[in-house]
Amino acid sequence: QVQLAESGGGSVQTGGSLRLSCARSGTYVRTTHLAWFRQAPNKEREGVAMITTDYTKTYYVDSVKGRFTISQDAAKNMVYLQMDDLKPEDTAMYFCAASVTLLGRASLFTPGKYGFWGGGSQVTVSS
Repeated sequence: QVQLAESGGGSVQTGGSLRLSCARSGTYVRTTHLAWFRQAPNKEREGVAMITTDYTKTYYVDSVKGRFTISQDAAKNMVYLQMDDLKPEDTAMYFCAASVTLLGRASLFTPGKYGFWGGGSQVTVSS
């Protein structure tokens, strides 16, 4: 099984930056997609950024394009989310997730397609 653990969350003011890290451990399982999701209180979990594990593709939800960057370091079993120009609407619990199946474009940010999840890291942006 794959274990995922997020770190790096915190509280910042509008316009600030944070970098989330996701450490992967456990039995080796070939994954296809690594993603960051977020969930604000009383809202559904939404996909934020995704990277294919062969490094060839990244995708972002429109609201974070140009501000967030997803990356991975396979040698260290790490996935990162650099978040710049943060806004109050970015406030949420952020989750790292991994999929072992090939996903079509329409499914890239479907939570049910990801079988492995971290426990989350809180990001709070104040105005």
